[in-house]
Amino acid sequence: MRIELETDRFYLGRDYSEAVEAAGGLPVHISLIPSREYLSEVVRGLDGILLPGSDSDVDPARYGREPRAGLGSVYPLKDQTDLFVLEEVERLGLPLLAICFGMQALNVSRGGTLIQDIRTELPEAIKHQQGLPRDRRSHRVRLLEGSLLSRLAAGPDAAFVNSHHHQAIETLGRELLATAWTADGLVEAVEDPRGDRFVLGVQWHPEIGWRDDEFAQAIFGGFVGAARAFAGGGAEGALKCET
Repeated sequence: MRIELETDRFYLGRDYSEAVEAAGGLPVHISLIPSREYLSEVVRGLDGILLPGSDSDVDPARYGREPRAGLGSVYPLKDQTDLFVLEEVERLGLPLLAICFGMQALNVSRGGTLIQDIRTELPEAIKHQQGLPRDRRSHRVRLLEGSLLSRLAAGPDAAFVNSHHHQAIETLGRELLATAWTADGLVEAVEDPRGDRFVLGVQWHPEIGWRDDEFAQAIFGGFVGAARAFAGGGAEGALKCET
């Protein structure tokens, strides 16, 4: 979930849950309680984890950097909860779908670093904060041939996606492989190359407009299929259900 500081409440946009349910999953919300004991108990009863986007940025101190101009709000509660959940994902080999902030948190959890603000650090980059309408597919991503993502895209070596982020991956973390890029060279998707787990991170938001987007539906279908297989046969079973 996310936290709204003004009202001190946990919340999450409905599209994430609805996309998971439409793909055959049973969505469960995890509160932002950064307790290893709580999160271990919750995650132990699940078959997959979806890390959603956030209106905050990962604290650069978590990847050894000082804050730079353009850094947005930092919510320690969100950072710590996501990082504890990622520890459980790694320990258990759970299927993982990480979206936008979720992909950035995944990268940081594995020792990677982030570009804190694309506009100020890479002024020649394409526009990555498209604004409204949010479901418009505003730019192209090139897909790595043979990757899980390219298989979910059902053939083409490129796809058009929406774009709502001002940060991006700078250096890749451990056991992560870049599998999609924009025309300016920024990483738009990552996968875990190890053969015993399903891990997919995307920088765009497949939950936005998923009803009319076959690629987005395939991403959620692949994730839920991997979770179902994990429930039946552990991490090894999850890799047998990629689409």
